Amino acid sequence: MVPCFNEAATIGKVVGGLRAFLSRIIVVDDGSTDSTATTAAKEGAVVARHARNQGKGAALQTGLAAAIDAGAEWAVLLDGDGQHKPEDIPTLLARARHTGAPLVVGSRMHDKRSIPWLRRQINQGMSRALSHRLGRYLPDTQCGFRWVDLRVWRSLSIRSRHFEIESEMLAAFILAGWRVEFVPIQVVGRGPSSRIRPFRDTWRWLQWWASLPTAVSFDLRESVPAAHPPPP
Repeated sequence: MVPCFNEAATIGKVVGGLRAFLSRIIVVDDGSTDSTATTAAKEGAVVARHARNQGKGAALQTGLAAAIDAGAEWAVLLDGDGQHKPEDIPTLLARARHTGAPLVVGSRMHDKRSIPWLRRQINQGMSRALSHRLGRYLPDTQCGFRWVDLRVWRSLSIRSRHFEIESEMLAAFILAGWRVEFVPIQVVGRGPSSRIRPFRDTWRWLQWWASLPTAVSFDLRESVPAAHPPPP
């Protein structure tokens, strides 16, 4: 499932790459003013459209609801700007199958110097703050490349409409007692197309973080239930 806003230059290649790994591709066009939707549709994606830009969180909510309505039990999430490599999907699936974790997140921290300096500092600061609040080490809380068990997702209350959706998703799974896993993925620069606005989005994230309850520290690797793994 791919949330997009004005990604006509990259979405065709992203959808084309995903076809080698996924049988159904949902693209949510979050109020784009370019040809994102038509380009994605030409490549074979199912396209849902917002009449106006509502934010990444809203796009993810729309796309995951569409996947659930279509009968999917799990979904892969990645961005439409080409920063994620579809070739890493088997790595996420393998970790989900091996551990039973209902949420598997890509991590770029093995090659963090490939991330632009300002974004890296913000990401590391948010990851440290969220790790401290939730009582476990979370290496890359802002990465949008994820495998999600939709049967668990639909049981949680996740409300974010903007970029804090990635952090809220992690918090919701962890606070509900579910296992979360991270796997290394390839690092690809976002370039000038990044939709993140460091100061505005960081302030919004801090407001969300301030309202977050503190978890009791425990070792999730030993104490949480496993979700049903995806079929082989």
